[in-house]
Amino acid sequence: MAVLVGLAVGYVYSTLPAADALLDGRARGSVTILDRDGQVFAWRGDQFGGVVTARTVSPYLKDAVIATEDRRFYRHFGISPRGVASAVRINLSEGRGPLSGHGGSTITQQTAKLLCLGEPYDPAGGMTEAEYEADCRRTTLWRKGKEAVFSIAMEAKYTKDEILTIYMNRAFLGAGARGFEAASQRYFGKSAAEVNPAEAAMLAGLLVAPTRFAPTNNLERSQNRAATILRLMNEQGYLSDAERAEATANPAQLSQAAAARAGGYFADWVMSSGPDYFTLNTTEDVIIRTTLDQRLQRAAEEAMLAVFETQVREGSKAEAAIVVMSADGAVRAMVGGRDTKVAGAFNRATQALRQTGSAFKPFVYAAALDLGYSPLDIVMDEPYCLTIPGSGEWCPRNYTNNFYGRVTMVEALKDSLNIPAVKISESVGRDTVRMVASQFGIDSDLALGPALALGASEATLIEMAGAYAGILNGGSMVEPYGIVELRLMGEAEPLMLTESGIGERVIQEDAARQLVWMMEKVITEGSGRRAALPDRPAAGKTGTTQAARDAWFVGFTADYVAAVWMGYDDNTPLTGVTGGGLPAEIWRETMVRVHEGLPPRSLPMSPPAGAAHLRDGTGGSRTGGSLLERMLRDILGGGTGSGSGSGQPAASR
Repeated sequence: MAVLVGLAVGYVYSTLPAADALLDGRARGSVTILDRDGQVFAWRGDQFGGVVTARTVSPYLKDAVIATEDRRFYRHFGISPRGVASAVRINLSEGRGPLSGHGGSTITQQTAKLLCLGEPYDPAGGMTEAEYEADCRRTTLWRKGKEAVFSIAMEAKYTKDEILTIYMNRAFLGAGARGFEAASQRYFGKSAAEVNPAEAAMLAGLLVAPTRFAPTNNLERSQNRAATILRLMNEQGYLSDAERAEATANPAQLSQAAAARAGGYFADWVMSSGPDYFTLNTTEDVIIRTTLDQRLQRAAEEAMLAVFETQVREGSKAEAAIVVMSADGAVRAMVGGRDTKVAGAFNRATQALRQTGSAFKPFVYAAALDLGYSPLDIVMDEPYCLTIPGSGEWCPRNYTNNFYGRVTMVEALKDSLNIPAVKISESVGRDTVRMVASQFGIDSDLALGPALALGASEATLIEMAGAYAGILNGGSMVEPYGIVELRLMGEAEPLMLTESGIGERVIQEDAARQLVWMMEKVITEGSGRRAALPDRPAAGKTGTTQAARDAWFVGFTADYVAAVWMGYDDNTPLTGVTGGGLPAEIWRETMVRVHEGLPPRSLPMSPPAGAAHLRDGTGGSRTGGSLLERMLRDILGGGTGSGSGSGQPAASR
């Protein structure tokens, strides 16, 4: 038997590579995500922070690992008969099989398991990485025998410190961290060479159950586990009573990045928007610098929380989402739902297609203005019906069910009147409106019928924010972007670089500036008054869909665009909520926080000729060009409208 064991050990010994070749055993790479200032705020994939050795790691961490996992590590030859016997006795006394439960494994044996007894993972082998790792941890009698032989061969091939080094670099420690350097960076924002006793104990405590004790999952549970490790270190002479007391009284705390729970919705969006071979399926270690502004991210999260805590009934399942971006499309903040400390969750800012309601109307007016119409042109707000082939007569109504007669285009937009919007859309042509909206970045299928003008089409929140950014920047298309630079770790030259999301011009700059002027009236005089900011001008548009299933407010200042959506995931109608209500409140709370410390700036807007003679409200005198008035009255207003408007509108205010 001794000869056979010796031959087996000798064979395994001859197959073992140098210790340095065993330090990074990952099958896939990692992604480190930086904010706009270059600060790490999220990680994805299997993070390997770099090699640590038994000599370079913090002595507290080395002692914590030995005290926790194998107190006789420096005295055995790879296996510990005493430890195995003790584990078998405990398992039998607890009614389990001799190899079920406590294993009595030494650090050398655990390292052998991490190396899967020399069998590397083969992605083409038909197993997932998780299945492969589970197979490596099987505890059959035959496998335990092979593990013992492999462990003895390792003891013959490597020094104790080399075995410990392999172990500390390959151990999985939760949250995608492989090795103690990655775990220390991920949880504490510092090197494993710098951790104090409390942090070392928390890291060592992860070895027994990395997911359960990960501090990002349950910090208190992780701290309690660390207190047990500190007691073991004290009992084994690694810590004095005073050191243990101090570490216990001041438990390890997460770094700000770790406390943010892996970057939430924004990090998920960045991972999905980059090339798969450098993000979701990367085999390399990748660094991505993004557009995220963490101050603005906190501002958006706090604004939503404040409104829901003070103005939404307790227990409500209503959801909300927020996007904040610069005029060039750089996304600065993203909230994909009320639960902000998540990763991998459904992102309502980028994944939810919802009807836009009247938030779509600016694209109708953009098309008209680009064709030369004036914001002061007159439209008749009166009973109006259209015959839709295959559907019959369709009669849109205003939100108030009233008619206001002669109104200017600016009044129709600021008060979100439906009939004038439909008339203008029919006048300029639905194809023109669809083209303008599509070129501004609304990629979803747009409605073919006249309800197009009332927001019967669906879009995502980030699409709407990007489209409004195009209005703000003078009429050019904007592609929302989050990745500024992508490069491989250790490389200076980026593989991908984005400096701006601005694309081709959609409407003339003068038309865009007049549209901004019209949208500013929405906030100062119209349906969006609750969005008014205390110290600077803003422009925007409310949107509420049929039966109030979706409520929007999208708008901008000279510095930032913000879009807010509110609704239920299952399309349940909202109760007492319109776009000019809670979404406008969330928008205002967000923008007040976003602009803290920024000087007020004027909006890029131009009033049309004759605007000085326009009085506030629908009852004042109105002047303006006669082009649109003549066209609409001759073609649509004079005899086309009929009935009392009994049909249901596709969308309301």
